[in-house]
Amino acid sequence: MPTSIRATGEAKDLTLAELAAFVENARKVGVPDDRPLRAELSTSGKIKVLEIALDEEDD
Repeated sequence: MPTSIRATGEAKDLTLAELAAFVENARKVGVPDDRPLRAELSTSGKIKVLEIALDEEDD
């Protein structure tokens, strides 16, 4: 079973639609709104990868 939800940009950088899908997926599986995210940014500051832990212990 996965321990996190991960989103990556299909091209290179995450788009608004991909971010919206990430948030929707996290809410569907019941991730609390106050759970912190992990992000990997490009050198230009764009989001390349987002990840959120499903279990509080994995934060």
